[in-house]
Amino acid sequence: MEIVASVKPLAAVLSALIGACMVMLSRRSPNVRESWSLVAALVMFGIILSMVPDVAPQPVGRGLTLHQTLFPILPGLSVSFRADAFSMVFALVGSFLWVITIFYSAGYMRSLEEHAQTRFNACFALTLFGAMGVAFADNLFTLYLFYEVVSICTYPLVAHHQDEESYSGGRKYIVYLTTTAKGLVLPAMILIYVLTGTLDFTHNSHLSVLTPEINTTLVTILYVCCLLGFAKNGIMPFHNWLPGAMVAPTPVSALLHAVAVVTVGVFCTTRVMLYVFGTDLMTRLNLGVPTAYFVSFTILMASIIALSKDNLKARLAYSTVSQLSYIILGVALLTVDGIQGGVVHMANHAFAKITLFFCAGAVYVATHKKCISEMSGLGRSMPITFAAFAVASLSMIGAPPVAGFVTKWKLLTGAMEMPTHAMGILLVLLASTLLNVAYFAPVTFKAFFGKRPEGEPETGMREAPMAMVIPILVAAAISVILGIYPDIIMVFVKAVTG
Repeated sequence: MEIVASVKPLAAVLSALIGACMVMLSRRSPNVRESWSLVAALVMFGIILSMVPDVAPQPVGRGLTLHQTLFPILPGLSVSFRADAFSMVFALVGSFLWVITIFYSAGYMRSLEEHAQTRFNACFALTLFGAMGVAFADNLFTLYLFYEVVSICTYPLVAHHQDEESYSGGRKYIVYLTTTAKGLVLPAMILIYVLTGTLDFTHNSHLSVLTPEINTTLVTILYVCCLLGFAKNGIMPFHNWLPGAMVAPTPVSALLHAVAVVTVGVFCTTRVMLYVFGTDLMTRLNLGVPTAYFVSFTILMASIIALSKDNLKARLAYSTVSQLSYIILGVALLTVDGIQGGVVHMANHAFAKITLFFCAGAVYVATHKKCISEMSGLGRSMPITFAAFAVASLSMIGAPPVAGFVTKWKLLTGAMEMPTHAMGILLVLLASTLLNVAYFAPVTFKAFFGKRPEGEPETGMREAPMAMVIPILVAAAISVILGIYPDIIMVFVKAVTG
């Protein structure tokens, strides 16, 4: 693989930082302020899109890795960036979804006349600055640095309402994420540097930076620290911050669950699994199967808890906890199709979940309803919103022709490629799919076929503002497009497995 010096990965990261500065400088003019957010998002997406011909594997592109070192710190340790096939999966999805989220959040925040909108937009941009830093990180140190940037910059978003409930959710959010990162990832990172003299990621998912001479028990401990330390991945028992963060405005929930925060968590986890430990080492130490069963508990238990939630955002939050572990499960299978299924689910989950949260926000803006039990018959008044919700639900369930079907198909075939434990993983995937149906299908069914609550008459169309409805339709449509034409993303995903 040829490595070429390029400033583009750094430019993509800095575009969001510059955008945040411009947002704060134009705080007195709401239209100018949000225009700067949009300009920054479009510039970022444009830069990332311009890297596609270089990074995409042959024969589609040139198959290069773009690299830029910002500054060295110690021998084998620097703040540096790379754009490779794995990073492009996250970067393309995250930067595009930021563009449509800007339109949605403007409609949401203005409709509800929310306070502190300048702070909101600035922190939103800073969060994308951190997320793109993670996406293009060339080593574990840079990854950790920007992971912490995301944690800090999203705290004001979670605590946006500045009441007791939001401060409580914000405290839980920051304590969970910073404590696990500093208590588990930071010591593991220091020890890896001491043992190897470098924190650079490998350029092949089969290879490890850890040499065979290192004690295998120590390697296993380092692996567990990295698996649990990136708590944004939502693995139980370090998941409780995620439902607690639902006190934030819905655009923040969409950001947390689709664009940046949780995708940052699973991206960091899988980046370390594949490019620090490597599939060959994980196979030799038999780390894959225990990891797969460990995250399977999260997949099933979070789905069961989701069934019990009447609040729509709370149900979607536990759905996210469950769906994130599909990504780690796929990589832990250590088979070609399994890894591809896990990596592509970062994109498929992002588009579907942001649609679901956008729909929840649209319902709240139009009707001020939060609970599923209050939404009976609401689909007849908001058919566009609930039709999009149904499409995104099908993606989460894994039904064709929506993008989630590609994930489930790859995970199922990946499980069957396993030399052992294939049946156990297949049963987990089957059970989780049935649970997905159980907690998603009633929402759409009640909305379109349920009776309105007594004393609440049927009304005509009452959709949310078009600034919210159009992003919903775009995100739902892309979920369908990625289901029908999965090679749009799979061209990069396949390059991860060589």
